[in-house]
Amino acid sequence: MQINKDMTIGELLEKAPEKAEVLLNAGMHCLGCPASQAETIEEACSVHGIDVEEIITALNK
Repeated sequence: MQINKDMTIGELLEKAPEKAEVLLNAGMHCLGCPASQAETIEEACSVHGIDVEEIITALNK
């Protein structure tokens, strides 16, 4: 599966729950929040001040 910045957090965690660790290590500690489930990875990175390209690279490793 290729992960991209337009995927929602909910979709990512549903398809690849093991990737939660990457997001948690980057400082996204609100993965269980209902609002975060509908956010795209890009939106979540923006809110947390995280470089989206770095996260996408890490998620696709």
